[in-house]
Amino acid sequence: MQGIQFAESESQNTLAESSESSAAMTWGTQTVKGFVNDNALHSEIGDIHFSSYIPETYDGTRPYALFITLPGWEGLYFQGVGANMVEDFGPEAVKYNDEMIILSPQLDDWGKTSAEMTILLTEYFLENYNIDPSYVYLEGFSGGGETGSIVMGMRPELYTAYLMVSSKWDGDLGVLADAKTPVYMAIGEEDSYYGSAPLKDAYETLYGLYEGQGLSEDEISRLLVLDVKDQTWFSERGIADQHGGGGAFAYEDSIMGWLFGEHGI
Repeated sequence: MQGIQFAESESQNTLAESSESSAAMTWGTQTVKGFVNDNALHSEIGDIHFSSYIPETYDGTRPYALFITLPGWEGLYFQGVGANMVEDFGPEAVKYNDEMIILSPQLDDWGKTSAEMTILLTEYFLENYNIDPSYVYLEGFSGGGETGSIVMGMRPELYTAYLMVSSKWDGDLGVLADAKTPVYMAIGEEDSYYGSAPLKDAYETLYGLYEGQGLSEDEISRLLVLDVKDQTWFSERGIADQHGGGGAFAYEDSIMGWLFGEHGI
């Protein structure tokens, strides 16, 4: 993979050494696209491998935002260290906030255990770094989107907003509706792996839950967005496959800007 360097991140290692709690952390040294790869949080449910970007300006004296991006199948840990960096949701996020810590886990699958690991990683950084809990964001692509949806069905209150890309919903929508964590669902109309119907169904179900709570159309629109792109959108960007092409949503300001924008009803 191009762009691989080997270096230690002083802001990660020195600050973490003095602040770690019960869980142990091993920091990686391989750097790709500005992210340190193969860090490992050693938790009670297994090692949580992840890449990290911690701005050099971070010194713990003021709160930073936190963004966690969950890659698809090709970015899982068995695919190799740094395979998750093929996706650009993390590197692109740097442009939206220069005071934001960004993590990209390399999990083992897209099920409940991976969701629990995502939650543990989030909680670890909330506890051991100076993170503003009002600015904690989650994104998931493909299988990572399924994992993210399970997270939203378990601990949605941890997150400010969730961007779900080219995926299907597996989590508990009732739990999410109670928490009212804003969600943006983006997918191709003819997604070659999932199709768009499952995500449309999840949107309609969640919309109905919000209606049942008495929320207005305007209030729901600030909590829930469904963005279905047709083939023209992909063709204009030289993309033939609508599923893998969902990675291009990382470059769309209207989508990424929503995630890191203002939220609330």
